[in-house]
This record gives sequence, structure tokens and C-alpha cells, in this order.
Amino acid sequence: MTNVTQNRPLSPHLSIYKQIPTMVMSIVHRLTGMALYAGTILVAWWLIAAASGPEYFDWVNGIFGSIIGRLVLFGYTWALVHHLLGGIRHFIWDTGHGMDPKTSTKMAWATITGSVILTVLIWIAGYATRF
Repeated sequence: MTNVTQNRPLSPHLSIYKQIPTMVMSIVHRLTGMALYAGTILVAWWLIAAASGPEYFDWVNGIFGSIIGRLVLFGYTWALVHHLLGGIRHFIWDTGHGMDPKTSTKMAWATITGSVILTVLIWIAGYATRF
């Protein structure tokens, strides 16, 4: 009896593909979508704390106001902005535009660059409006 699987070709694996910006941004778009689920639980926690009373709200605000809390919130903001821009990029593709390799690569770089810049601007605006 012969082993039938020995003569089958191997499926391509991620390790043999050249990592191009559009592929990386597609993966990052999925990861930011998953991160938004976790971040939304934190937003819900904060809203529940606000409804639970001032002591619990102050405690939760203390966690979010810590260095680690702010890093998590910064990451959540970036994930939100990046996922939004990735969604806009996909919407443009759905209209049939920007599908050629040169344009899609530029759009991938614009997504990452724009998400970082917009996240920093949002946080600058947030700190500028604190009282």
C-alpha cells in the first residue's frame, strides 16, 4: 500500500511569500479589528464605572490615567483610526479604484502613516482641551 499524500504538492505557506505592504496592512486591519473588541470592553467598563458611583469611577479613572492605562488607550485610539482608514481603503477598492499594484501600495503606506499622524493629533487635541 502506497502513501497517497507523498505525491501531493505542498500548499504555499506564508514563509515563502514576499511581504508586501498591502498584505501586511490586510493582516494589521484584521488585528486592529480584534483589538477593537478588547478595547470596547474597556470603554464599557469605564461607562459602567461612571454609572456605579464616584468612588468606583475614580478608581477606574486612576487605572486609565496610569502610564500603562494611557499606553493601552493610545493603542486603542491607533487601532480605531487604523481600522477606519483601512475600511476606507477597502471601500475605495470596492468601487473598483486603486487596484493597480502601485496605487494599492501607496494606499497601504498612506493608511499606516495617516493612522499614526491622526492618532498623535487626536491625543494632542485631547491634552490641549484638558482643564
